[in-house]
Parts: sequence; C-alpha cells; structure tokens
Amino acid sequence: MAICEDSTLKKKMILITVFLLVLFVVSLPIFLITKNDTIETITITIGITLYHFAMRLVVGAVVNVIMKNKANHNNIWFREKRFESKLYKTLGVRKWKKRLPTYSPETFDFKQKNFEQIVGATCQAEIVHEIIMVFSLLPIIAIPFLGGAVAIIITSVLATLFDFLFVILQRYNRPKLIRVMERFNKTLNKG
Repeated sequence: MAICEDSTLKKKMILITVFLLVLFVVSLPIFLITKNDTIETITITIGITLYHFAMRLVVGAVVNVIMKNKANHNNIWFREKRFESKLYKTLGVRKWKKRLPTYSPETFDFKQKNFEQIVGATCQAEIVHEIIMVFSLLPIIAIPFLGGAVAIIITSVLATLFDFLFVILQRYNRPKLIRVMERFNKTLNKG
C-alpha cells in the first residue's frame, strides 16, 4: 500500500474543503452584486474545486458507514481479470505506486489490522474511487448553466483519471495480498 508519511491527509482535506467553502460563500455574493466576468470565473473555479474536495469526503464517509471495510474479496467485481497483470506491467504500477498518498494509512497497517481486514479495505477503497470517478464527471452536466466548458471538462477528466490511479493501485495490490493471506492461513491451519 502507498502509505503517506504524514497521516494528517484527512485533516488537510477537511481544512481545504472548509477554506474553499468560505471562499465560495464570500465570492458568490460579490459576483451576484457585480456581475463581473473575472469574479464569475473565480467563483465557478472555487465552486467546482469545492465540489471535488467535498464530494470525495462525503463518498468516502458514506461508503465507510455502509461497508465498514468488510467487502467480500471473492466477489466477481474484485477478482483479478486475465489482462490486468500485463496491463499493470505496461503501466509501470510497481514504480509509481508508492508515490500516491493514502487517505487513511491506519486502514492498511499490518500492525493494526489482519490480512482479511486489509484485503477488505482494498475492496472498499476501490469502490470509493470508482464512485468518485463517476461523481467527478457530474460537473459537466452544469456546463449549460455555468459556462466554463473547457475548465469544467478539464478538471472533471483530470479528477477522474487521478482517481483511476487509486483503483489501479488497489487492484494491483489485492491479488498479492490474497496470495500471502492464503499462504499465512494455510500455515496456521497446519500448525
């Protein structure tokens, strides 16, 4: 797992979200009063950025309440597909996976969790990022109302691709974890 050195990523995301909310609440009335194009662009940019941060926090929290890191890794959705291993080699996942931050490092800590819990957490993290990918594209629907098509499309697509990296990371790590877990359980059962 890619474990962020600084485990305060969650706090930083919350602080950034609150800061963006304050900026949005300040900029929106200024735009509504002035109808200034520059302030409109700034307000829309702040609003879309706020959406992306807040949505990630909400999706993660809701999925955590529902799943509690107890997903069934044997579910067909989570099973490794034939093409994946070759794809991950082509993408060089092994080289860049440790550079990605982890929102909740304790979830993947072998000192605090057992194999089953960590494997379940990889399934849940995958689901969270897949849902976020879908929600990252939703601002595109607002283009007719807000304008700013280029900025909204670029931020939505980049946000989706960013979360796709985390889906790949979970799918890359899970088969290895499952193999180690199965060997560990087999050793325990023999003893």
